[in-house]
Amino acid sequence: MIKQLLWIGLLTGVWVFSGLSVRGENYPYRSDVLWVTAPDHTDWVYKTGESASITVSVYLYGMLQEEVEITYSAGPEQFPDDIRGGIRTKAGKAIISVGTLEKPGFRDCKFSVVLNGETYRHHLKIGFSPEQIRPVVGMPADFRAFWEQTLQEAAACPFEVSTRYVEQFSSPAVECYEVKLQCFKKGSYVYGYLTKPRTPGKYPVVFNPPGAGIKPMDPLKTLYLAENGLICFNMEIHGLHPALDEATYREISAAFRENNSYLVNGLDNRDNYYLKKVYAACIRALDYLVSLPEYDGKNLIAWGASQGGALALVSAALDERVTLCVAAHPALADMAAYPAGQAGGYPHFFTKFNGQETPEKIAVMAYYDAVNFARLIRVPVFLTWGFNDNTCPPTTSYAVYNVITAPKEALITPVNEHWISAETRMVQVDWIRERLKK
Repeated sequence: MIKQLLWIGLLTGVWVFSGLSVRGENYPYRSDVLWVTAPDHTDWVYKTGESASITVSVYLYGMLQEEVEITYSAGPEQFPDDIRGGIRTKAGKAIISVGTLEKPGFRDCKFSVVLNGETYRHHLKIGFSPEQIRPVVGMPADFRAFWEQTLQEAAACPFEVSTRYVEQFSSPAVECYEVKLQCFKKGSYVYGYLTKPRTPGKYPVVFNPPGAGIKPMDPLKTLYLAENGLICFNMEIHGLHPALDEATYREISAAFRENNSYLVNGLDNRDNYYLKKVYAACIRALDYLVSLPEYDGKNLIAWGASQGGALALVSAALDERVTLCVAAHPALADMAAYPAGQAGGYPHFFTKFNGQETPEKIAVMAYYDAVNFARLIRVPVFLTWGFNDNTCPPTTSYAVYNVITAPKEALITPVNEHWISAETRMVQVDWIRERLKK
């Protein structure tokens, strides 16, 4: 079931989310200029071949600009524009025809205006029969066998864990521990933070893998889960100690070059690719979580966003112990779609990195593509994504969602770019809460 919402009101319930910061801010964030762009279909969705138009208004300091010149362009998502033009608003409005698509996908519509000598830009994306989007990536014939063998080899690595109580992130209600896990092979480690309720008892556990990047970890962002009866493990993937200061993380990230280029490390060989250890580490993290004496033995949830959303899907596909999967705008999805004329997923190998178009590298991508893992999932899945996301394009989120055959639901918030609101996080938690095994 798909629920399309342009705005999610603040939900109420028995759970208190003190760890979420809910602030009132202007849209867009702290800008003197507000764009109001309204597609003539209120859900922002059209059928293929159907022409679309968008009504545009511009406000400066909250005041409608009666007559301004708007420059616009539109084209298939992640590809060159095929429409360009300019129009002057009348009585504060302009209706702009932005064309159509003949095959399922999205059009990215871009606008700019000059006010007081400054140029302000805005964009929105509209979908054309997105429920019919199919991924370009195919599943290799030995996909299952490759991952079964990989996990068998990874399981042979001795289970070694050490923990350290972290006063800084603990509270009267929550205990926080730094965790060091050996994974994949002897001497290889990942770190993470485990937060759990202080009150003795048995609890569901949440595995929360990270978004892309090499950056400090912040367990405070999910502290509200432990405050409300969920054990949570925030894991990093690089084997870097979480107590390193932010400047050190920046230096390490710079050493990898820009665009999170660890994601191209070893891409020429499926056995050498950087993510092989990462995916295996996710399963080792689940081994750790189910070993906890506080684990209720019934509820193991994989939950993440962006790269973390992809890793949640991977974990749910590879480990039958996972009972629920929640992902927001998953990355690493349909990564090789660009050569076929369809928007591809983060990290956008064909537009941000040179030399990734070789047949060997495209073949390796298929073994690590979130779409192929989504095909294998057999537990309930809840996805959420926005249309305006350029990091993880909506085309790729639909490519994931449309191949899932397990019970699934989606919350689609068209206006969102690469973020989700506190309210949407509450929707995710509410979805989990309703499906916990008693």
